[in-house]
Amino acid sequence: MAPQSHGRSRINSIDMMRGLVMLIMLLDHVREQFFLHMQVSDPMDLSTTTWDLFVSRFAAHFCAPVFVFLTGVSAWLYANRGHGEPRSVRVFLLKRGLFLIALEVLVINFSWMGNYHTLWLQVIWVIGLSMLALAALIKLPRLWMALLGLLIVFGHNLLSPIHFEPDTWGYSLWTILHDRGYLIAEGDLKLKVSYPLLPWIGVILLGYVAGPLFSRKFEAWQRQQRLMLLGVGCFAFFCLLRGFNLYGETLPWQVGESIGQTLMSVFNLTKYPPSLSFLLVTLGGMFCGLVLFERYFAAGSLFSWIGQKLAVFGSVPMFFYILHLYVLLLLYLVAKGLFGANHGELFGVAHMGWVWLISLVLIPLLYYPVSWFSRYKSQSQQAWLKYL
Repeated sequence: MAPQSHGRSRINSIDMMRGLVMLIMLLDHVREQFFLHMQVSDPMDLSTTTWDLFVSRFAAHFCAPVFVFLTGVSAWLYANRGHGEPRSVRVFLLKRGLFLIALEVLVINFSWMGNYHTLWLQVIWVIGLSMLALAALIKLPRLWMALLGLLIVFGHNLLSPIHFEPDTWGYSLWTILHDRGYLIAEGDLKLKVSYPLLPWIGVILLGYVAGPLFSRKFEAWQRQQRLMLLGVGCFAFFCLLRGFNLYGETLPWQVGESIGQTLMSVFNLTKYPPSLSFLLVTLGGMFCGLVLFERYFAAGSLFSWIGQKLAVFGSVPMFFYILHLYVLLLLYLVAKGLFGANHGELFGVAHMGWVWLISLVLIPLLYYPVSWFSRYKSQSQQAWLKYL
């Protein structure tokens, strides 16, 4: 394979992975708009959930780790172009991180409920903060970055017993770093940290360290071999630590009345903050997925048409993220206006089958504006488009 097409294939595999988790995220957000009356707890309550709700929610667990890890990879690729001298990525990370935080507060929050009674600091906020942290650490040697990332990812579960009560000196900082909670719990406008930051700093550091795997210095088989080893290694660690309830998860799994209940208990993993078990499963799946995309979904392969569509969604992730949230808000308001509230003050569908159907209908409809914007972005020289 020629070096130029070799590089393009690698970038496409990243976009395909982003596109896949975007569509999984769409399913989860349809659930949050139209199935809110059957909201799950954190972690998922096995005594009340159903298998279809559990599986749909579990699939959404892959979204944030993939976003954050590939943000680190993309930062390395930005700094180390395939031609010319390396360029500084610190300023771009700072600007992009602050831009994402502003988007979370000013644009994305309103899209959830159509009001501002609570500011939810969620995944876009934590990606923005992670980029600021990466910018601060960008001059560290790659070995130090790798060790620091591994220390955070593997060691942060040791911090779980530490808690601060509201109004104590360390509460606000610890809420941002590790414990999900309200920074402002009273008043007309509340402020809640839904995504604690600390573990995600470790993930973005490891993503940056993994960036050279996607450079032209690696042949396809070398990259795929290393990614597959990383994926298998993550799954092996998960089986060892989780299988024997040794470490890495706050809730030990238990044998249920059926195989299905036992499996749900095993994969009932803590997301806020993401436990080590949570990250091992999701990042392991991402590593293996990148290999499969490059082998079987690239140009000329059997499933290339699927890969091309996924790559379009993944090429403009922020545009898709904002677009689909406002489309879902509009659809919800229209449905509630036409049919009225049928679950207390909420409008909702009867079961998860409707959630899957709505998601499947929306995918081709959203593809057209996303495809248009992707082409426009690739042809335009406007600098601000890099942020979308």
